[in-house]
Amino acid sequence: MKAEVREMKKQFGEIRLFPETLDDLWHLSHLIGPGDLVFATTFRSVEAATDKLRPEKVEKRPVRLGIRVEKVEFHQHTNRLRVAGVIESGLDVASHHTLNVEPGFEISVIKRWRSFDCERLKRAVDASAYGVVHVVSVEEGEAQVYRLRQFGPEWVTTVTAGSSKGADTGTRSALFEKTLEALTAVTGPLVVAGPGFVKEEFADYVRGHASDLAERMLVVETRRIGRGAVQEVIGQGILERLLGDLHLAREVRFMDEVLLRIATSGAVAYGLDEVRKAVAYGAAETVLVSDTLLRDEEATRVVEQAERVNAAVVVLSTEFEPGERLAALGGAAALLRYKIE
Repeated sequence: MKAEVREMKKQFGEIRLFPETLDDLWHLSHLIGPGDLVFATTFRSVEAATDKLRPEKVEKRPVRLGIRVEKVEFHQHTNRLRVAGVIESGLDVASHHTLNVEPGFEISVIKRWRSFDCERLKRAVDASAYGVVHVVSVEEGEAQVYRLRQFGPEWVTTVTAGSSKGADTGTRSALFEKTLEALTAVTGPLVVAGPGFVKEEFADYVRGHASDLAERMLVVETRRIGRGAVQEVIGQGILERLLGDLHLAREVRFMDEVLLRIATSGAVAYGLDEVRKAVAYGAAETVLVSDTLLRDEEATRVVEQAERVNAAVVVLSTEFEPGERLAALGGAAALLRYKIE
């Protein structure tokens, strides 16, 4: 993501945004909300002037519109963000229009930029400096490739060759060859994960056949395979070694701590009402909130109050397992400085 602050007074102002990836569109789906004003150049139907009582045809022309947002929809599989609302500036004022935002589509957003909005925007901008991380989980007879989006792991492909048991050297070489072929388009860091020695042999195969990829490769021992291996990679902080401070790793650690404290009757609150009480008492040290809950005005007020009392606020993606767990707890939780009754 590229961002340019056009005008800002206190927390209200305009930021010009240039999404570059699917991750950026996902970030925008949480940065833009109902009531915000979004400007963009888009296509709108314009009646062609004629001498007849009715126009002969309707054509679409590029126009600059300002849309007062009513609804935002993130479409992961079509690589698109739909921003719908009422036109406030430009052609056909008071009519409805939908902006189809894709990577490379410039928009300007005018709104009150809350602190967690600014943190999310900084994450998106910082992430542009790195290539997308891929994790390949390798076991006997099968390899699974995942792309680590900022909203969670995205399955790319599964490669199989022979039986999962008793595979001979030829079958294993075939698996390695097909897996490496699936990784040819990877330009960022690669993590090779899994239990046992098969992953080590695959890593040696990569070193011997794709030296450029090998320079960006890290081999990690995990107990699980597939998506579970990806979870372990993130939980071990491996990605921080590759990219510095990656938000997903924090999500895993914080949710693990929340669940541990719940299991041991520790200093923790969960559910919006309990978190609100903890914030009011000044007991909240770190407040976790799901990205979907931030659409709720009441939840937003609790988060802003938490920031006023110097509690750290962490927004978790519900596209990823820790965020799903938090959603099951009501979408909000807090790690406390001390227990409250």
